[in-house]
Amino acid sequence: MHILITNDDGPPSATSSPYVHSLVRELQKRGHDVSVCLPHTQRSWIGKAHMIGQTVKPLYYRPSETFDPSPNAASPAQGTTYTRPSKSSKDEEWILVDGTPASCAQIGLHHFFQEKGPVDLVVSGPNYGRNTTAVFALSSGTLGGAIEAAVCRKKAIALSYAFFSRNHDPTVINAASRHSVRVIEKLYAQWPEDKSIDVYSVNVPLIENVEEKKTLWTEMLQNYWGKDGSCFEEVDGSVGDEDEEEERIREGEEMRASGGPDSKANGDDGEAGQSRYPHRHFKWAPRFTDVYKSVEDSSPGNDGWAVKEGFTSITPLKANFWHAAAHLHGEELKLGVPDSQEMTMSTSTLIYRPKQHFYALIAYEDPYVQPLILSTLQKLFPPEAYTLLSIPQSTTLEEPVSLSKLLPNNSNSRILQITPYEAIDWDYVDSHPETCLVNSYMLRKALIRKHYLSATVEQWVAKRPDSALKTHVKRTEAFELDYAEFLDDALVEAFDLRASLERNGEGHETEWWILKPSMSDRGQGIRIFSSMEELQGIFDGWEEGLTDSEDEEGGGDGADAVSGRSEGAGNDITTSHLRHFVAQPYVHPPLLLPGNGRKFHIRTYVACVGALDIYVYRRMLALFAGRTYEAPGSTTTGTGKDIDLEAHLTNTCLQRSVRDGTVTPFWDIALDSQKKADIFRQICEVTGEAFEAAARAMLMHFRPLANAFEVFGLDFLVGADGTAWLLEVNAFPDFKQTGEELRGLVAGLWEEVLHTAAGRFFGVGDGEGRGRGGEEQLVLVRRVDFGR
Repeated sequence: MHILITNDDGPPSATSSPYVHSLVRELQKRGHDVSVCLPHTQRSWIGKAHMIGQTVKPLYYRPSETFDPSPNAASPAQGTTYTRPSKSSKDEEWILVDGTPASCAQIGLHHFFQEKGPVDLVVSGPNYGRNTTAVFALSSGTLGGAIEAAVCRKKAIALSYAFFSRNHDPTVINAASRHSVRVIEKLYAQWPEDKSIDVYSVNVPLIENVEEKKTLWTEMLQNYWGKDGSCFEEVDGSVGDEDEEEERIREGEEMRASGGPDSKANGDDGEAGQSRYPHRHFKWAPRFTDVYKSVEDSSPGNDGWAVKEGFTSITPLKANFWHAAAHLHGEELKLGVPDSQEMTMSTSTLIYRPKQHFYALIAYEDPYVQPLILSTLQKLFPPEAYTLLSIPQSTTLEEPVSLSKLLPNNSNSRILQITPYEAIDWDYVDSHPETCLVNSYMLRKALIRKHYLSATVEQWVAKRPDSALKTHVKRTEAFELDYAEFLDDALVEAFDLRASLERNGEGHETEWWILKPSMSDRGQGIRIFSSMEELQGIFDGWEEGLTDSEDEEGGGDGADAVSGRSEGAGNDITTSHLRHFVAQPYVHPPLLLPGNGRKFHIRTYVACVGALDIYVYRRMLALFAGRTYEAPGSTTTGTGKDIDLEAHLTNTCLQRSVRDGTVTPFWDIALDSQKKADIFRQICEVTGEAFEAAARAMLMHFRPLANAFEVFGLDFLVGADGTAWLLEVNAFPDFKQTGEELRGLVAGLWEEVLHTAAGRFFGVGDGEGRGRGGEEQLVLVRRVDFGR
């Protein structure tokens, strides 16, 4: 891109402008077309001023190929200045004008370099010294040049190098310039199109390994001069050598203030009362002690603090000195690895915030859900309330992420973690019950494993025969099987199943059964059968699907024997689903809608918060099968042998003929509103009962935590008589089935859940479900009191 460079320090000089040459060369190495228009001499502390009434005259500077910024190179000329431009287009020539940085931006944009085309970006700097905090920034010529470019409708960056030593090490400076170019390119590439940002103020510390340090979005520290400190010193006679004084000011040295005014020494030796004021001279001699102290005393998160800690700071601004993009403050700008070198990245991506808040580790892994959660955080909490953490690049989400390594050395730091189950650091969760909130319970097999769910229901109903679970969960036969040939042995105790299949063979009305691998999801491995021969054929078919190599490598216990996957069979089972199976009576006939003969099930999102409040999300989904429903046995595949499951399975991920209307908001389906209300009432009652049953009857397999919450996906099927049957409970449900058109439904779910769970835990908001259109969306259906 075409970049215009200006500054307030003038042309390259080891004493007053030691950095601009290095930046220009690094930009050129990256292939950018660089134009340069600078003040002909040092113009610091002048802000965005213009010299009115002055005719600005240019000089023409031809820089040397290299530049030595060290102090001992101050005397030898490094570059030459001419009063007339070069006649050769091959000469590299910079423009020097006897004006201000703002004037340089104007003249560079509008009166030179037109042959190169429009300027894409203006970079003012690098300034010889930091421009952090309000005291420095408000007077900065570097920011003045950038803001002038911004009001000329150009993207602009003010760049400053914060030095800690006058020993200008070329290696450190060149590293800072390489790092600055990467920051410049990144900022330009992601510049907001909504005009919310005009200028970025970037401060880079001149330290070793600056390229390996973090680059943080920061706010500008509001600070002030000391209460009793003047920025001017009374002097006698000459004000001294200006260049020497400039060097001393840059070092931040305190200038010795003179004592009380001596009227005679200042020329007031006439009669008393002849002059209203004693005649004095004043020299610019700011005291920076209070300015630096304001940084030391400030909370983490501002630009001054960031540079002090060795980080690069980026402060987004409008061209009116307002902070811009405040939601970014405290986050890290990810630059990636430089093209030219390999480097060791920080093992921690800890970002600090300036106020009391909580940290948030959001790595849900699902690209459908991740941006919805991040958007929800921005909507629910002000930017200063939380800080996003990043997982180190060397860490995977298949193993626990150590929170103690991500957080500061402060056990009181509060954190919200929303990650896959495998990434949760359970030791940390257990040892920080008051400060760590996670998005999953550690134990919940009692519900999410089908054979455990059947045991939960059986135990609960045995003691509570009037429970809703008795009439809303089909009786279940659970069994284990390693090899298909042992099916008879596996079903020895499946009394109801065997009796039903025997009756079917005696000419009675056929009762169909549905077979499910206990640990499968997304509808994998589901089959329908009505006889022992059909069930045996299902397992024989899976076993025949194995290749010889798979059979040999299946392991000593033969666990792979029924895990065959025939090519293209998306609902076969895999090794992770083995051994445990459940069989239930098939719900026939199901409720079908008028004018729509397809079977459907209801996906209900349930939020469990703490230990233990159970909520049902009112905005449920109706998921339809891909084909018109027909009774089992009347629908077969092209072979005429197997039942065509597409008319029976409502999992959209398995359908070959997904069409419009496959997923529909439940409240929009063509069903009487009274019936829909009754179905919702049943779902709420059964949901509360199921979770309470797990919490009370299956303590070893379901254990709610006060510092956790979890979103479950419950599937219900409504029979033709209007009974809502609970099919299964899913942890970490597949939200993608909702589809893009109904993305707002999932976003609303996370908004309600985080408002309730995180709001309550961190004390932000009322922590209760909120209404939508006057109706509560997250409905509390059960509050289980364990008396603890």
